[in-house]
Amino acid sequence: MTITESQSNFKRRRFTEVDPMESEALKAKFAALKEELGREITVFETSKPSVPPPKESSDEEMDDFYELTAADYFRIAATKKEDKFLKTRKIREAEEAARRSRITKTTIRVRFPDNVTLESTFHPSETFQSLVELLTKVTAHSELPFYLYTTPPKKQIKDLSQDFYSAGFIPGAIVYFSYDASKGDIPEAASSGPYLKEDILSLKDLVPITDPEPAKPENPTPEAVTSAPEPAAQVRKPADKKPAVPKWFKR
Repeated sequence: MTITESQSNFKRRRFTEVDPMESEALKAKFAALKEELGREITVFETSKPSVPPPKESSDEEMDDFYELTAADYFRIAATKKEDKFLKTRKIREAEEAARRSRITKTTIRVRFPDNVTLESTFHPSETFQSLVELLTKVTAHSELPFYLYTTPPKKQIKDLSQDFYSAGFIPGAIVYFSYDASKGDIPEAASSGPYLKEDILSLKDLVPITDPEPAKPENPTPEAVTSAPEPAAQVRKPADKKPAVPKWFKR
């Protein structure tokens, strides 16, 4: 199930709502967990969204409306044949590789039966095994067998070697946690929760805030240098000359 739920379903509070001393301690705790787990996590409680009852339509289509006619079949077949030959295999593979290289992370949310959700980010090339390893570190009863599934419809994730990109978990997805009773008895204390360790649950509804990077000074706009106007070139006036008298002219 991809992440399409409204953010209003999630109740969180930020470090800025607690006193500075507690805020610094929580930052240090998040940093220590990131070093221990190899990635950042957030924990929050999800309120159940109210689903309106489906409306009954009075103007239903007849059964023959959904029947596939011969013309429909040949039109679909022709379209598929045309798409197949428009692009060669190498072109399709190159386009797929380009799309994949542009995606650098995916957000995975694991929802537990008590409506607590654990969120973390992964690289799309990582596999479900990396998610299972993370859950083994944070669950309260990691010794008990469990499995993950998506819904609707309910589908258990069995191939842990599959990566998130191939599974279609881009840009994110919600998976559900359940103990696997088929592999052994699950104590009632464990099945009733809590499902996460106490120190992990203590982070519930807290969002880590990273210190803002100092603003880089913008390149100052060089001030316009006002140069003194060049003095206008003085035009020398020709000296008044007496009109030359021809030599042959004599008074």
